[in-house]
Amino acid sequence: MADPETALVTRLSAVGSVVEIGVGNRPGVAGELADRGVDVTATDIRDRPVPDGVAFVRDDVTEPTLSVYRGADIVFARNLPPELQRPAARVARRVDADCWFTTLGGDPPVLSVEREQLPGGVTLYRVTDGPGRR
Repeated sequence: MADPETALVTRLSAVGSVVEIGVGNRPGVAGELADRGVDVTATDIRDRPVPDGVAFVRDDVTEPTLSVYRGADIVFARNLPPELQRPAARVARRVDADCWFTTLGGDPPVLSVEREQLPGGVTLYRVTDGPGRR
């Protein structure tokens, strides 16, 4: 696993359950979290292979099936584009979870967030108010 992934796994592994939105072809964080005993569900709008121990559900965060996210401590996404930040945060709020995400290089967060610089040069954004913050 690359250093940014290791940093994300270390930060996320302190909770009991995570739903990763838009896992795409990058299931490494989800798999490592599952290996560390975190209950992980990965979602995407297309069927995706995921490692053993990770549940996969086909879901669209803009029209979510809330039962997929219920019980999660954190709703998380990597490389979350600005247009999906509000829907992700809204889902998190509706299921009483926190919303954490990273963005692609120059994409800004469009929500009120706390920034946390992690080892490996990754910035983790944690929604601080409004949707996605308990």
